[in-house]
Amino acid sequence: MAPDREFPAHGTAQPEANRARASGASGSRKLAAVMEDSAALEGFSRVRVAVVLADARAEDHPIVYVNSAFERTTGYSRSAAIGRNCRFLQGEDTDKDAVDRIRHAVADGRDVTVDLLNYRADGSPFMNRLIIAPISDSNGKPIFFLGIQKEIYASEAEEEQAHGLLRMLHERVQGDLAMVLKQLGQEVSGYDTRAAEDMNRRLECLQLAYESMQLADRQQDIHPGIDLGSLLSRAAAAIAHHEGRPGIRYVQDIDPIDVNLDAAVRISLLMSEVLSNAFRHAFERVDEGVVELRMTKLAAGGLRLTIGDDGVGLPANEPFPNPETVGGRLMATLLDGLEATLTPVRGAAGTVVMIDVPVDIVEL
Repeated sequence: MAPDREFPAHGTAQPEANRARASGASGSRKLAAVMEDSAALEGFSRVRVAVVLADARAEDHPIVYVNSAFERTTGYSRSAAIGRNCRFLQGEDTDKDAVDRIRHAVADGRDVTVDLLNYRADGSPFMNRLIIAPISDSNGKPIFFLGIQKEIYASEAEEEQAHGLLRMLHERVQGDLAMVLKQLGQEVSGYDTRAAEDMNRRLECLQLAYESMQLADRQQDIHPGIDLGSLLSRAAAAIAHHEGRPGIRYVQDIDPIDVNLDAAVRISLLMSEVLSNAFRHAFERVDEGVVELRMTKLAAGGLRLTIGDDGVGLPANEPFPNPETVGGRLMATLLDGLEATLTPVRGAAGTVVMIDVPVDIVEL
């Protein structure tokens, strides 16, 4: 059975250069404005702050994503949590009033903050500060519920500053996820394995961007902005590890470029979509090949991201990115926010996708 595709299937085609430019970025929400106070990211790491995403459209709102911090805090693996309602963390001494507050807020589609006693996989209790908020579609209907939680101790229970930082962090993550998840549009609830993997990849890419900002805050004298080269290297290595297979080599040549947070988030997500597509579809019925990722700083300013393969090529009669797919719609949104130009070069032996981002978008 052929796999579901985020983008058009690869196939032999005549050489062609098609140019797609997204415009009208003035109406898009700038991520830099959402994340202007870097102090709120201080506690966001794989160890300290857990992120949970639940499907608001499916019966009983099952979990569709948890990050590594959730696994470490609760003792439950990702596979043990996916598909279950978050209530499985509750126990005998969990405050029923707090649970009722959560239930009513979810039913009304509004934010809620509670301090809740949860239980780890080994049965040990822990106090948890939990913030839940809906992520809605263009009609205002919740499509996901985002939860950010942090284990708290008795000395921290009334610490308003800690709560304020967690709240700001929640709002920022909510804003970023809304940009990604709204591309799901009106698709039916429920996810196959590939769709779940795609969601995990996109959310992990966002988390890498947040971690890069923390590092930039500590190294302002060295890197005045986010080191995009380092961020892309980490995100691409993860994709190559998960999507690669024997016979397919991966090489990269990435210049060190400091950019603002807004550009870093969008460029890393854009790279993730194109690179993942190349690994999945460029070598169908082919045993060997090469995938290349390059990023260079242009002489006139801005940058060029190039992702190429020597596989079977893109079909000439299908658009790239494809607006009929989740990945295609997400790419269009990212290109719009970057005012970037995407050029797919189709050949009989492979495909090269060039993405040019102008200087006024990436400059600090």
